Amino acid sequence: MQKRFLRDLEVSSIGFGCMGFSHGYGSGPDKQESIQLIRGAYDLGCTFFDTAEVYGNGHNEELVGEALNPIRDNVVLATKLFIDSETEANSIEQLEQSIRKHLDASLKRLGTDYVDLYYQHRVNKDIPVEDVAHVMGKLIDEGKIRGWGQSQSTEEEIRRAHAVTPLTAIQSEYSIMERMFEKDVIPACEELGIGFVPFSPLASGFLSGNISKDTKYTGDDVRRVITRFDPESVEANQPLLDLLTQFAEAKEATPAQVSLAWMLHKGDFIVPIPGSRKLERIQENLGAAEVELTEEEYNQIEEELSNVEIHGNRTDEDIAKLNDL
Repeated sequence: MQKRFLRDLEVSSIGFGCMGFSHGYGSGPDKQESIQLIRGAYDLGCTFFDTAEVYGNGHNEELVGEALNPIRDNVVLATKLFIDSETEANSIEQLEQSIRKHLDASLKRLGTDYVDLYYQHRVNKDIPVEDVAHVMGKLIDEGKIRGWGQSQSTEEEIRRAHAVTPLTAIQSEYSIMERMFEKDVIPACEELGIGFVPFSPLASGFLSGNISKDTKYTGDDVRRVITRFDPESVEANQPLLDLLTQFAEAKEATPAQVSLAWMLHKGDFIVPIPGSRKLERIQENLGAAEVELTEEEYNQIEEELSNVEIHGNRTDEDIAKLNDL
């Protein structure tokens, strides 16, 4: 697979989001099957794997760590921490202690002595990003992390943090269905030499074309509360899938692959991390790296997309509702 750079980190052009094995999409495969699937992604050329301490309350880090243990030095491993401002950041000294505590716990679960990319998970508005950047700089100097990033941050937060300790990557939701960061965040990343890592690049599976208005979601599946998965939204968004299918047939690809190829075409600093729990979907997603759009094809897709209205959305408020279900 082709390689790209997130600042100084060389990664496969498409990474693998591992959250779904432990959290967010209902019950998944058992441990051994999950490990085989993660290692299968590596065998297919993926060298960039993403997890977080909150996914399954640490279960996902343990799973990913065990799966990648035999190939640890051949992959780039990213994880995330969430900082609670009320209990963990009353001073910069306490902030540093808290971040170190989180990191040490993640390292133990992952079974490694360093993390390649350490994100602040959902930037906490009560904590100065400069303080977080300062601590991350110390961890980089010590070799405990190789780079750091933010999740769902604003252009202003990116610039302020980057001025203290250069950011490696920004991870935020981005897909053909969710393009809000094209206005400011993605251009800022390109300007500053920061990687951009889209999560949900296939809109939580919608862009695969395998979702219908009758599809049911159970357990902790976040799609229970994402309005674009309401039956009426699924039907209303069919023109988008029709458009993708049209281009996919011309490229002898799938709608999901065209969606990812469209994203890869936008810039070599963009590295999407689709997730899946089926080998055939993993093969399909990673195979998108071989689907290249010409400038004419890309411009035609963009022109067609300008005439397509997207119905429904995914917000943090939507996801928070799961806590009340």
